[in-house]
Amino acid sequence: MLSRFKCRNAQVCDATGDAILTKAGHKNRKPTNYCMSKPTTANYRYTVVALLFFATTINYLDRQVIGYLKPVLEKEFNWSETDYGHIVMAFSTAYALGLLLFGRVIDAIGTKLGYTISIIIWSIAALLHAIVRTTFGFGVVRALLGAGESGNFPAAIKTVTEWFPKNERAVATGIFNAGANIGPVVLPFLVPFLLNTYGWQSAFIVTGALGFIWLVCWITMYEIPAKHKRIAKEELLYINSDAEPVAQVEKVSWAKLFAIKQTWAFIFGKLLTDPIWWFFLFWLPSYFSSTFKLDLTKPGWPLAVIYSATTIGSIGGGYLSSWFIKRGYTPYKARKTAMLIFAFCVIPVVMAQFTTNMWVAVALISLAAASHQAWSANIYTTASDFFPKQAVSSVIGIGGMAGATGGILFPLIVGVLLDHYKALGNITAGYNILFVISGCAYLVAWLAMHFLTRNNAR
Repeated sequence: MLSRFKCRNAQVCDATGDAILTKAGHKNRKPTNYCMSKPTTANYRYTVVALLFFATTINYLDRQVIGYLKPVLEKEFNWSETDYGHIVMAFSTAYALGLLLFGRVIDAIGTKLGYTISIIIWSIAALLHAIVRTTFGFGVVRALLGAGESGNFPAAIKTVTEWFPKNERAVATGIFNAGANIGPVVLPFLVPFLLNTYGWQSAFIVTGALGFIWLVCWITMYEIPAKHKRIAKEELLYINSDAEPVAQVEKVSWAKLFAIKQTWAFIFGKLLTDPIWWFFLFWLPSYFSSTFKLDLTKPGWPLAVIYSATTIGSIGGGYLSSWFIKRGYTPYKARKTAMLIFAFCVIPVVMAQFTTNMWVAVALISLAAASHQAWSANIYTTASDFFPKQAVSSVIGIGGMAGATGGILFPLIVGVLLDHYKALGNITAGYNILFVISGCAYLVAWLAMHFLTRNNAR
């Protein structure tokens, strides 16, 4: 069992005991305690995080712009809520399959090439939205977008694992994951401007083109630490301060991964919570439009406030678990404690159904969405706590596929539910049911993860 070891004076401390993943390729080793001072001037790893942050920002810009154009596209293409649910499902299905594939591919070819392939595919798909003219066409380009975007998180999490020791990974993950929130903050202002000035096609063109600009920066600025020419020796030593010796890590097969409870804990954690975030992404604009008559052709402050809060949640969630580690918690106990706190913070969203005040609803949904991002920063990091670097992208891909599978099924439920209540003249009642589901999902997910990993050594 990892012994608790408090850190002081800006030092990173680790105490490594018998590996819990002997089945996955670790060999048992004797406990070792060591401390290593943080580098004071060498911080190129945060330049890498900045690249991941902007990639994730672009990823969500391309993904979510359709949600802000939904009222316009519904009229132009005569979509029902079920039609829109099918389009979201096309994205989700391709995203799920792509995660499984990209996770394994990135472990095989590396983060630099894997990220490059991913962003080229999704940027082309984003641009193609501007030329389709049928509902089926939207389904096809959304599927291509989902396939390309599925490479983002396996590549980003593996990059963090390569560039950061364990005590900084949750913070780094929280920082880049905050990019998922910048798009939703910008879109309520950017989309109305582009829509009213140049037409809805321009929104897809502008957001799609950003990926190619980022690609130039990625190719010129990124390499793994061991090969990077700009990294100082002091920082390289710090990054590798708690790395597994190469001789003690074997290649981990999918069969071995699925035989380990920690993999299933990650799977259930993603399966039960990712669909809620997708609901927040794809249906919140429509919720405020139908319930509070928010005009989505004008700048939308309520949505900007909600997604600004998620940025705080993402970074704060990563910081909290790192703070617990400094207090002597083992890495997984720190993530687990933080995630329980955030699971409870989502529950108040069920009260949104009882308010007629838009800003009270904004406050409740802001807390839930921020808590999701805080949860996300920690659940991603559990994969790097449990598994060797050679397997991280594969595990992220497996868990991501589970989350996206939930994202395939949940939009169908959402679409049918909202169409039913819309026919009854009370679509808000459908949203109220969805908020109850959202409020309970994280606690259920935490309990599933707890019972699967309660006997772990970490």
